[in-house]
Amino acid sequence: MDISGTGQQTRLIPVLNIRAGELPAVLLAFGYFFCLLCSYYILRPMRDEMAIASGVENMQWLFTGTFFAMLAVTPLFGFLASRFLRKQIIPVTYGFFLVNILVFYALFQAELTSPWVARGFFWWVSVFNFFVVSVFWAYMSDIFSAEQGKRLFGIIAAGGSIGAITGPVLTQSLVTHLGTANLLLVSAAFLFLALVCMLALLRHEQDVEEFHVSKADRKLGGSWLEGLLAIFRSRYMAGIAAWILLSTLAATFLYFQQAVIIRDAFDSPEERIRMFARIDLAVNGLTLLTQIFIVGRLMGRFGVSLTLALFPLVTLMGFAALAAAPVLLVVVGFQATQRAVNFAIAQPGYRVLYTTVSDGEKYKAQPFIDTVGVRGGDAASGWIYASLAQGLGWGLQPLALFILPIAGIWAILSIRLGRIHEQKLETSEETSP
Repeated sequence: MDISGTGQQTRLIPVLNIRAGELPAVLLAFGYFFCLLCSYYILRPMRDEMAIASGVENMQWLFTGTFFAMLAVTPLFGFLASRFLRKQIIPVTYGFFLVNILVFYALFQAELTSPWVARGFFWWVSVFNFFVVSVFWAYMSDIFSAEQGKRLFGIIAAGGSIGAITGPVLTQSLVTHLGTANLLLVSAAFLFLALVCMLALLRHEQDVEEFHVSKADRKLGGSWLEGLLAIFRSRYMAGIAAWILLSTLAATFLYFQQAVIIRDAFDSPEERIRMFARIDLAVNGLTLLTQIFIVGRLMGRFGVSLTLALFPLVTLMGFAALAAAPVLLVVVGFQATQRAVNFAIAQPGYRVLYTTVSDGEKYKAQPFIDTVGVRGGDAASGWIYASLAQGLGWGLQPLALFILPIAGIWAILSIRLGRIHEQKLETSEETSP
């Protein structure tokens, strides 16, 4: 669907490649994603503290618990998506998480901070992050056409990057004045603003909808199991799920190796926190610049295939460098580059893949892959790493070499998925009136 509602091709903002009629929707989507990630990144430092409070030795179990939480929540969302209109289910989802934040606020105010409350908060924030972001991108891939997605998703994603920078800044500035519990209210306020932007975007979509019945006024129908079954029925969806699992495996290995190297490089927690902050700042700054000025032109010129393949190729080169020199400078440079490429380039390209699938696959299969797939991949990858490092006694170098052939397969899969996407796009254009 083309949300511009004008059919005009004039570039309203040439440097950003935004055309006439698209600006209101882009601004609303930008603000929507900004508020969403700002809300999450206010919560994220609190989540990490809860992980420490529940016991550092239990980190693998926290990942496993998050996976099972995803298994419980995803079928429920699929069931609701089958029974309610899209314009109903998305606001209800955000409203549900908004109420959850207020519940945790009440628990923290009452000083009910047992290890199980800490673990519950960790699991909840992990579910919240992936679920609300997945719903956001499902909605974006629904209201913007494939052609628009290639130009505009990088700009829209930049709103999230600015929110990801603003959230930690607010946390750092306000925690000493407001206290930890009251930060939950700040997060809830930004989530409410995200809901306001989403409702405004929904109204704008209905205003420009060319068809008699808006997609927002349709039920998706079917069973909640369709999210899982779609992966087995479609080689395209199965390929997307495999792409996510391979990316998760590489990211988890890098995360564990970074933790080992930084732990050994610094003696005090304060020094390690400052190093993590420097990495986040480098990632978010590089991501923002890339999203605004490069992503749309990159996909427009080289297509989805090469855009997706860039992520595993960077991963392959990074792990090769890490195998050659497993030192602080290499892991920090690799982590910053890999995460920036993921957030700025790979994720918009990945979301474009969903612009040529059915509504059911967008709102059922996509959340399933983004939640259960990612968190299941996290848990499985954590146990694989532990088995190799602790069970077999592998050091940093063989662990890095282990990822190299996997990254090669991942790059080939990226090119294949991009080609299938282009074929599906050509087919839909030929059959459209």
